[in-house]
Amino acid sequence: MRADRPPVSEYESYQYLAGSDRAAFQFDFPPEIGRVASTRPQVDPAQEELVQRTLDEYPVISLHSHPTRRPADPGQSSAYRRSGRDVTGYAGLSVSGMDAFFDNMMDGSTMIVSRGGWTWNDVVFDLGMRQCDVAHQDLVTVARTVRDIHDAKRHGQIGAVFTLESLTCIESELDRIEVLYGLGLRSAGLVYSNSNQLGSGLAEHDDGGLTALGRRAIQRMNEVGMLVDIAHASDRTCLQAIEHSRVPITISHRGARSLWPTPRMAPDDVIRACAGRGGVIGIEAAPHTTVTRTHPRHCLDSVMEHFEYCAELVGLDHVAFGPDTNFGDHAGWHVTFSHVFAGDERSAPPHERVPFVDGIENPSEEFPNIVRWLVGHGYPQDDIAKVIGGNILRLLGEVWSDASGA
Repeated sequence: MRADRPPVSEYESYQYLAGSDRAAFQFDFPPEIGRVASTRPQVDPAQEELVQRTLDEYPVISLHSHPTRRPADPGQSSAYRRSGRDVTGYAGLSVSGMDAFFDNMMDGSTMIVSRGGWTWNDVVFDLGMRQCDVAHQDLVTVARTVRDIHDAKRHGQIGAVFTLESLTCIESELDRIEVLYGLGLRSAGLVYSNSNQLGSGLAEHDDGGLTALGRRAIQRMNEVGMLVDIAHASDRTCLQAIEHSRVPITISHRGARSLWPTPRMAPDDVIRACAGRGGVIGIEAAPHTTVTRTHPRHCLDSVMEHFEYCAELVGLDHVAFGPDTNFGDHAGWHVTFSHVFAGDERSAPPHERVPFVDGIENPSEEFPNIVRWLVGHGYPQDDIAKVIGGNILRLLGEVWSDASGA
């Protein structure tokens, strides 16, 4: 933990204290850290000193996070999300080493639309509720510009970049993109696995690609300075979105299909096309995603195999991390919403199911352990600085610059 950050005991969630329906959900205690016996990569004392110096000196950014706490009982997950009052894991974030994270609130995902009716009004409610929560503590601050991220690091804070997994909520009203931008949103996925009015999702058997409305939405996002995300889009939608956008876009949380042949992973041509236009792919770590044949038990080593493959394929300048973790039983969360993820895992080879992803289980440990792994495998500090945040800042400078004045 950085010396200029307050002790973790000072962080409580405003939502937990003030939300009228909080008593309906039970959370694990201690709340964020040490829920499971996750393995730390082994480094010697000199290497650990380098790890801490790297985390202190360079911007550390997650391209895709859910830094909220989940109920101890995964069976409460649907009701918890429908409440619209997520409990932020401030104590865990305080020791995460992160300077900024893209907070993907799940509002645009199919599971929320189909289970809870998360329409336009619900998304606006959630954006306001989450930013009210942030406004009542001193660790996390809302980041809307590149300058905000640098300021957060300089002041010992963490910048929250609010995003949506999908723009399903805009329906056919493109003006809602400007409204979302005005409410603080700075990135959005086009679709979440299943198709919507903008394009086809990765879970579909028939790939219809990007729609005419999807093309217009990308143009509007480019104009206001909102990062386009294709993490859950189909292959055709991805390639057409990359071609249509006049600025680089992101694959915020995915891995390489060449290592693990499921629709959830991106094929080489999509990864190359994204990088070829200046984009960045964030390596995923949610349970049972970035598995490999070499590491069929999902763990930090399998995640890093996807990282090294993508870095070799398109170069280190186009790879970052979007670990997609949360505080709580993430594997149980996936079981609860198995009806959604079944399409994502279509055709996956047999592999061991794990109760948690060892070494990269939650946001408090992901970047410290990623940096330990990189240091332990001999990566130069300049290269580590690129992949833990520098590449993302470069991307944002190209996408946000006109709108942010950064």
